Amino acid sequence: MKNIKVLGTGCSKCKTTYNNVLEAIKQLGIDAKVTKIEDIEEMMKYNILTTPVLMIDEVAKIKGRIAQIEEIKELLK
Repeated sequence: MKNIKVLGTGCSKCKTTYNNVLEAIKQLGIDAKVTKIEDIEEMMKYNILTTPVLMIDEVAKIKGRIAQIEEIKELLK
């Protein structure tokens, strides 16, 4: 099972990235745990400067921009 985290303060880019993650998982039909982290102190633990951030299995894959559905699917394969 993939462990996916979307770090962001709740801005529209963060929400879009989160929704794109859910859609990518649905399209691939894979089992994944998706967590949305909006708490600033929690985000600081990951040493993140720009949001949104897409993390897969504790590795930051995309930072500072919206992760597109096709891009997420490639990262999850």
